[in-house]
Amino acid sequence: MSRMVRLLPDFRPAREHPAFRRLLAGNLLSAVGSSMTTFAVTLQVWELSRSSLAVGALGLTFVPVLVLGLLGGSIADSADRRKLALTAVAGQSVISALFAVQAFAGSGRLWLLYTLAIGQAMLQAISAPARRTFVPRLLPPERLRAGIALQSLAGRVTMLAGPALAGLVAGAWGLRMCYAADVVSFSAAWYATARLPAMRATGSVRPDLRAIAAGFRFIRSRPVIAAAFLTDLDAMLFGMPAALFPALNAEHFGGRPQTLGLLTAAVGAGGLLSAAVSGPAARVSRLGRGMLAGTMTWGAAIAVFGLVRNLPLAVALLAVAGAADTLTVTFRSSMVQTLTPDEFRGRVSSVEYIIGTGGAPLGNVEAGAVAALTSPAISAFTGGVGCVAGGLLIWLAFPAFTGRRLGRVLASGSAGSEQTSSLG
Repeated sequence: MSRMVRLLPDFRPAREHPAFRRLLAGNLLSAVGSSMTTFAVTLQVWELSRSSLAVGALGLTFVPVLVLGLLGGSIADSADRRKLALTAVAGQSVISALFAVQAFAGSGRLWLLYTLAIGQAMLQAISAPARRTFVPRLLPPERLRAGIALQSLAGRVTMLAGPALAGLVAGAWGLRMCYAADVVSFSAAWYATARLPAMRATGSVRPDLRAIAAGFRFIRSRPVIAAAFLTDLDAMLFGMPAALFPALNAEHFGGRPQTLGLLTAAVGAGGLLSAAVSGPAARVSRLGRGMLAGTMTWGAAIAVFGLVRNLPLAVALLAVAGAADTLTVTFRSSMVQTLTPDEFRGRVSSVEYIIGTGGAPLGNVEAGAVAALTSPAISAFTGGVGCVAGGLLIWLAFPAFTGRRLGRVLASGSAGSEQTSSLG
């Protein structure tokens, strides 16, 4: 029994800190709804266009994410982060309602879907850096990594439940009910955020280009943080296969919405299993080495997935990829949040968000473009191989990222500039 307990996540952050518990639950419910909208938009664009390139073009939301994400980081370091997040939740609720209206009206216009997707990405880009600063404020340093692990677990529940539920709902009642469910789910995010204490920034930063530049200088002076971001970008840019799922589903697995939901949910299922037994991961000291190993495992699994035509094997490979990705995300977040002082946390979180969220759509653009020039299978295979090669290059270029000293600094919970700068 004791061995089993050691495998499970540490739930003490949720038990001991009510505000964190509400935030965790509210974000989980809202994220499931948002995941259903993401599924519905992808499938609706595919049904209207029958083009992987058109699906991948949804990734052009990366452009406003890049610009507004950086601005959102400097705003988060200068304003009340709770109020900023509440304003964004209100705007996102309106966008979600418009998605539902166009679906119930049967508009069938690609330009409208792209416009709403861009608006949704803009609001998320403004608020995400602020939201990422909440957990270090709500939890003491000794509970931070466990809290991040619980967030990863909730994220993997979302990746599993959202697409699976969306596939079932779309198959039974149509895409419009997926959009409607998302509208309702925003009430959970509103409640959880409204109940937070004030989250005023500790610094005196003006949200301008100089503040953004200062954030980049901070990251550049911390090679470990820079290497973590490059590793995440490698996975998102080369190993992101979501834009290929509709085409591969149609070519290899029958083309049903339920099967598409299963493929999409498989990544979350593997991630959920990995997060559910994340106890040993919380005791890993060489987080950089673990992050690189997870990224290369992700890439290898995606490469093989692109070649198979057996549905159970394809689902298993995506589950392996999801399990590796969960560990990578947990390790990255632990490093970034621990090594970043609060006055820079919004700006550093904005870069983390741009890479993690904006990099995925950009990776889908890349995957869709390669698929249009070659085939979806070749796109998935070459992208996975490129991800593995990129991980090896980062391993060679940043020796401090995989060293023992990083583990000692993280264990101390220090974000002091003297310690972190010496890691490079």
